[in-house]
Amino acid sequence: MTTTSPRTETGDGVLFSSSETHTRNPGMPLDMGWVNSVRVNRSAIERRAATLPARRTVKKEWQAAWLLRAVTCLDLTTLAGDDTPGNVMRLCGKARQPVRQELLDALGVATIQVGAVCVYHNLVSVAVEALHGSTIPVAAVSTGFPAGQNPFEQKLQEISASVQAGAAEIDIVISRAHVLTGNWQALYDEVKAFRTACGEAHLKTILATHELATLRNVAMASLVCMMAGADFIKTSTGKEPVNATLPVGLVMVRAVRDYHEQTGYKVGFKPAGGIRSAKASLDWLILMKEELGDEWVRNTLFRIGASSLLSDIERQLAYYVTGHYSAAYENPFV
Repeated sequence: MTTTSPRTETGDGVLFSSSETHTRNPGMPLDMGWVNSVRVNRSAIERRAATLPARRTVKKEWQAAWLLRAVTCLDLTTLAGDDTPGNVMRLCGKARQPVRQELLDALGVATIQVGAVCVYHNLVSVAVEALHGSTIPVAAVSTGFPAGQNPFEQKLQEISASVQAGAAEIDIVISRAHVLTGNWQALYDEVKAFRTACGEAHLKTILATHELATLRNVAMASLVCMMAGADFIKTSTGKEPVNATLPVGLVMVRAVRDYHEQTGYKVGFKPAGGIRSAKASLDWLILMKEELGDEWVRNTLFRIGASSLLSDIERQLAYYVTGHYSAAYENPFV
């Protein structure tokens, strides 16, 4: 199976959405020799992560281009207790037109759109209807999100129901207990079953890294999920005290790189939670480019899970175009 993302290209060569295809990760048998061989040098990881934002910067038109790329990689998300169909419909409207047209015209870009819209299961059908006629997929959080403490059969039923409702992507949460007790076979079997339940829908596995105790556990869990057939590995639920951080991201993207080198299959990466500034989105794009290369800075293999980030990106783009920061009401999120 292959996965395809529509893209267009601006006159300066910045790609936003023509067709790019890669073979979907089919998974592989659990290789405990490989998993147990994983080692993580925490001090080296933290040192590398600390230098990333400082050693490479982008300014002026290049920064504007990178910020537009960040927009195309957004999983525009609402996962609040007070979500309503009206909120989701407004979110989908913003997904279709994430940046004001006058800014796009000034930048010489015809149109862009976000990578996906992410909602709870009960609002999947609302989002699917609101996005009808576009190529924006709907992602549903599943398997007892965010704690992942639901019974296993109920988790499978939730995935199937979201797929039937029209979700093209499923963001599942793993059972953290499997990692904390070292029961890697159970984690593998769980994720493999989730992948089967997803069918054609893409599977993003949320590790909830803050709850996994060590960076080595993060690396091992990343590897096991990819072996089980994950299409993406994702840092966090966004509901934890600490969510996406660059050290954790570095550990995970290096696991992605190792998996690709060993198997030839490309797995995507999604940081989520706490990414609120345009500058932070650039840090993550730089991480992907330096560690994995250009293909991983497209939304087929990279997503940012965020809700408020888009407003700051649009604000920075307005400053580049006009020389002034726009007022908050000019960049409404929903």
